[in-house]
Amino acid sequence: MSEPRLDSTSKSANETAGGGDCDCSRFEKPGGLMPVAKALELLLCAAKPVTDTESIPLSQALDRVLAKTIHSPIAVPPADNSAMDGYALNTEDTGSAAATLPISQRIPAGHAPKQLKPGTAARIFTGAPVPLGANAVVMQEQCVATEGLVTLPADIRPGQNVRPAGQDIQPGALALEAGQRLRGQELGFLASLGVSQVEVFRKLKIAVISTGDELVEPGTALAAGKIYNSNRYTLMGLIQRLGMDYIDCGVVPDDRQATIEAFSAAAKTADVVITSGGVSVGEEDHVKAVVEQLGRLDMWKLCIKPGKPLSFGEINGTPFLGLPGNPAAVLVTFCVLGTSYLRKLSGENVKPPAARKMIADFEWLKAGKRQEYLRARIGEKGIESYPNQSSGMLSSACWADGLAVVPVDSTVAKGDMVEFYSFADLLG
Repeated sequence: MSEPRLDSTSKSANETAGGGDCDCSRFEKPGGLMPVAKALELLLCAAKPVTDTESIPLSQALDRVLAKTIHSPIAVPPADNSAMDGYALNTEDTGSAAATLPISQRIPAGHAPKQLKPGTAARIFTGAPVPLGANAVVMQEQCVATEGLVTLPADIRPGQNVRPAGQDIQPGALALEAGQRLRGQELGFLASLGVSQVEVFRKLKIAVISTGDELVEPGTALAAGKIYNSNRYTLMGLIQRLGMDYIDCGVVPDDRQATIEAFSAAAKTADVVITSGGVSVGEEDHVKAVVEQLGRLDMWKLCIKPGKPLSFGEINGTPFLGLPGNPAAVLVTFCVLGTSYLRKLSGENVKPPAARKMIADFEWLKAGKRQEYLRARIGEKGIESYPNQSSGMLSSACWADGLAVVPVDSTVAKGDMVEFYSFADLLG
C-alpha cells in the first residue's frame, strides 16, 4: 500500500500562509478532483487568522487561543522543596554510614522553615520548603524516629528527594507561545505562575446553513419525503467542541433567490459560512452557482470518499466552506479538512494531526479512485472497519472512534498497516 498523508504538505502550507495571504490561483481550478493533501494546503494557505483579542479570567479560558506569548514571572517551584514526607538533613553530617541525629524542627507544607541547625535533621512533609543548610531528604519509610531522634540509612546522596527551585520553569523563561490553544493542563500551568488573566483571540463566529426542501427539525412529525436535519446538530457539536461560536442560520429551501438572500445575510454576521448539502450538480443544487455569483469558488470536488462534492471560496469577502449533504460525509470532511482550517482562522498554531500506523483487522478488496476514509475503531487485534460505509449512515460514526485511510487505487488485507486518525486527534 502507498502511504496517505493527511499532513503531507502541511509544512509548505504553514510557510506559505505567513499572515494568511494566499494566491489561490496557484492551485488547480474547480472542476477536477483535488487531492486531499492539496485541499488541506489550500485551506491553510487561505486562512487569515483573527486579530481581535480580549483579556479574560483564567477560569474562563478553556479552549481559547492565547494571543500573547507568556514568560514566567517567577520560578516554579519558588524554593527547593521536599518530594515526599521524610527528614531533611545535610549529608555532611552523616557521611556514608547510617547515623542518628536529633530532630530540630517540624516543617509542614505552606510554612517557612528556620535554618537547619548543624548536626540535626528536620521532620518535613511533601511540598514543604527545604530549610537552608539541608541538601537532602530521606523518605520516612527508610527512617526510624524515637523520642526526638531519627536514625537515617547509609549512603544518602546530596539532592536526594529535593525538587530544586525553578525545576519546572525559571523566571523569564518562555512559558507558552501565542497561538497555543489552552487546555486544562495549560490553565493549571499558568495558574502555577500566578497568572490570573490571559489575552486571547476572540472566538470565531461560524454561520451554519442547512440546505434542502426535505429537512425538518427533530421533534416534528415526518411527512412523506422528509428527513430530520442531523447535519445541523453534528456541526453545532463539532464547532462548539473547537471552542467556537455557532450561528444557526436555519434551513434554506432549494430555491436560488432564497439561497442568495441567506448566504448574503450570513456573510455579514460571521467569520465563516459553512453549509451542508446543495453543492452537487443537480437542478435543485444552487450553492455552487450562488457562491460564484456572490464571490468566488477556489475549490470544488475532492478526491475523497465520502465527501467528493466539497467546495471552498468566499461570499462577499467572507470565507465559505460547502460540505456535502450526506451525514457521514459532513463528519468526515469537517474532521479531515474543516477542523485544521477553522483552528488556524482562530489564531491557533496548527499542526495537522499525524496518523498512527496500525494493523488492519479488516479487508477492503475494491480499489477506489478516491482516497477513502473509513469509519473505524481500535479493536483487540487492530483497526476494525464498520461493515457498512454508506455516507448516509451516521450510526457508523457513533460506533467508530476514528477514521482509517485507504489510498487511491489501493486495497487492504488483514495484517496490512493502515493509517488511522482518532476523532480526538482530528479535533485537537
